[in-house]
Amino acid sequence: QVRLVESGGGVVQAGDSLKLSCAATGRAFSRYGAGWFRQAPGTVREFVAAINSNGGRTSYGDPVKGRFTISRDNAKNTVDLLMNSLRPEDTAVYYCAADFRLGTELGIYGSEYEYWGQGTQVTVFS
Repeated sequence: QVRLVESGGGVVQAGDSLKLSCAATGRAFSRYGAGWFRQAPGTVREFVAAINSNGGRTSYGDPVKGRFTISRDNAKNTVDLLMNSLRPEDTAVYYCAADFRLGTELGIYGSEYEYWGQGTQVTVFS
């Protein structure tokens, strides 16, 4: 059982940076694959980034490639998402997700994740 809590959302101007953090409680989080997804009003949930259990592999959705960076600190049980050059279209609720079954693999689909956080709002204005 893992509990995920996101933090770091806020209201920023286009071009600004923001760092989201996901704090996990539970045993053996270092063996879980993790990811970030987002959902804007009236849209479907969108894959943002994924990282495998040891942090050695990452994957990004096309809209955020080159701007966002996912990382993890298994000693602290955290997964971060650094977002640079933010755009108004990045506005959404951002969710952290994790799943033990992923392990060293990457999960880019929401259906691959069992555990989800409550989400944190990111609003980017032009």
